[in-house]
Amino acid sequence: MARVTRFSVSPLSAMTRRLADVASGRREPDLVITGTRALSTYSERILDNREIWIAGGRIAAMHPAGTYKGGAAKTYDARGAILAPGLVDPHIHVESSMVTACAYAEAALLNGTTTIFCDSHEIGNVMDVAGVEAMLEDARQAPLSIFLTVPSTVPATSPELETAGGDLTPEKIAKLFDSWPEAVALGEKMDFVPVAMGDPRSHAIIAASLERGRPVSGHVYGREFVAAYAASGITDTHEAIDREIANDLLEAGIWLFLRGGPPTTPWHSLPEAIKVITELGASHKRIAVCTDDRDADDLLVFGLDWVTREAIKAGMTPEQAWSMGSLHGATRFGLGEEIGGLGGGRRADLVLLDDDMKPVNTWYGGELVVEDRKVTPILDEALSAPYRYPEAAYSTVKLPKTVKLTPDLPTKKVLAHAIRTELPGITLPHERIILEPANDWQDHFDRHDLCFVSVVERHGKSAGNVAQGLLSNFNLKKGAVASSVGHDSHNIIIAGTNEADMQVALDAIAEKQGGVCVVMDSKVTAMVPLPVAGLLSDKRVHEVAEEVKALKIEWQKAGCTIPYMGFNLIPLSVIPEIRITDKGLVLVPEMEIVPLFEDA
Repeated sequence: MARVTRFSVSPLSAMTRRLADVASGRREPDLVITGTRALSTYSERILDNREIWIAGGRIAAMHPAGTYKGGAAKTYDARGAILAPGLVDPHIHVESSMVTACAYAEAALLNGTTTIFCDSHEIGNVMDVAGVEAMLEDARQAPLSIFLTVPSTVPATSPELETAGGDLTPEKIAKLFDSWPEAVALGEKMDFVPVAMGDPRSHAIIAASLERGRPVSGHVYGREFVAAYAASGITDTHEAIDREIANDLLEAGIWLFLRGGPPTTPWHSLPEAIKVITELGASHKRIAVCTDDRDADDLLVFGLDWVTREAIKAGMTPEQAWSMGSLHGATRFGLGEEIGGLGGGRRADLVLLDDDMKPVNTWYGGELVVEDRKVTPILDEALSAPYRYPEAAYSTVKLPKTVKLTPDLPTKKVLAHAIRTELPGITLPHERIILEPANDWQDHFDRHDLCFVSVVERHGKSAGNVAQGLLSNFNLKKGAVASSVGHDSHNIIIAGTNEADMQVALDAIAEKQGGVCVVMDSKVTAMVPLPVAGLLSDKRVHEVAEEVKALKIEWQKAGCTIPYMGFNLIPLSVIPEIRITDKGLVLVPEMEIVPLFEDA
């Protein structure tokens, strides 16, 4: 399946002449979808009894139903269903889905999403520019419109605070912009404290985007940072967690991407942030909805269509919500004349909806790829020949021969700096706990609800850095859990109650060259292997979704307070208050390393 772009016909005038001829009735369309209620994202109305004429993968015109009198064109009777533009997700991470871009396309199209803007900083943190370019090649082969927001914060913090596999300098970022037409913006600038403080490297990276006329995406916590952040050139963010900071961001000229996600994860901030519209009276004209992170299981259930329906549930009209899910995201990145609406000349990326606003059919570039909520043969064929990543991507877990994962038991009274986990799992409180001398670690665990946590450097760039810490309130009473997707440097994070089970988990990840697993009594009870850069599976999305479901069951049995995707954020050393990287415990925003134990 070839993409339909403004550049797919040469000269361009041949396409525009053809569309004009079809719209005027001088030439036959390829396809007519008739008997629809057309959802206009331009006027935010549903127009009764319409038909869409399509030619060359683009919309030629919308006419009253019955205008086409029959001929060579294929016709599709929508039988009164709603026809809307395909959804446009302005901020996602393909790697979080644990599948490749080709596999991601299947879930996206089933959910009515036809365009995504992805930030591939995960694979950039592992494989530098080579990883980003491999994902771009994957995206080019995928039956989905995929644009890149170039990773902006690799590594997320300084080398003194963590070890990453990549280092995307301003020069490398500039070259990505110059080499890849799909690179349309700078990805989320996560180091918001250095940005606000005027850090030279951070601002050189922003300049590489602004000098090329590309917008800059953001990631910010804390109302006190908004003014300096906006002044630095950041013009969108998906991190508004409530109506107050959402209001600040809007008034600072920053687009809002309201993030919706499974309510049990840290990614469902939409219900609170949307109150900037429903309670404070803000316009929705510079507000879109997005998914951000989804695993393969949640991707199928909680797609952008679900987020759009959540916006309706929160008080938006269906027409407003669908515009926020399609045209608004396209407009933010300068593609509102190409996608996100039913106007003439736009891509024929269309979704047929039932009365509950749930996708039934999806057309991608005029091709019917999903019908009655099932993949059609033409899409199945495209998905059966995925991109193969370079061999280097299959050998990114490089560990020392011996690793000590747990700290020595203190022999005297100490103050321990612990990481407290609590839902939703984004910010992690810094807990200071006095540990009296004890016979063994279990005494401390029982008394203070603790377990071990460690981060192991896996890029082969250090002498085998391992940091040891303690988690509070994680509720793991037995065994171990581990992941090679420890954001953002993607070192291996392991939590456990004993060294033996933690070692079993580490060995399992090393053997598969990446993954997420649960270990009980020295046995792996569930695992999602991620052999591509320690981040991605090379299987189809439904296969990976089943593996993820099994993992979630075992994760829940283990008693962990936060889901595994929240667990993956524990090393993310740009979000308050305390984190752990391969270099040790990091206090945020001070960006200082503190020892695990101090004299009490």
